[in-house]
Amino acid sequence: MHKLTTKLVSEEDVICVEDLNVAGMLKNRKLSKAVADVGIFELNRQIEYKSQWYGKKVVKISRWIPSTKTCRSCGAIKPMKLSERVYACDCGLSLDRDLSAAINIKTAGLAVSGAIYQPEKVAA
Repeated sequence: MHKLTTKLVSEEDVICVEDLNVAGMLKNRKLSKAVADVGIFELNRQIEYKSQWYGKKVVKISRWIPSTKTCRSCGAIKPMKLSERVYACDCGLSLDRDLSAAINIKTAGLAVSGAIYQPEKVAA
């Protein structure tokens, strides 16, 4: 994890993360093992302090923004179950749920930070 966070912070000027309720997620019996295994809290902690060392900016996106449920193409919000792994919008966009959320977090974070964002082409 140290190698990953050091590489991330040293290569990027702005790092966008979602402000998740990790403590609440750990209380959910169905999610707790997966959340603990991933180490989200520790990952965020290391990004925070290393970004201060390198003089980089960390932007936290509110946990209430529907990053997973929002289409990055048309902006439509579609309710999804946790078991659904592909985001398929009526506009034709079909994308892995986590990738879609990551792109939405990046877009929101860069908008908040004032950084210039050039959207990548994502294969549908």
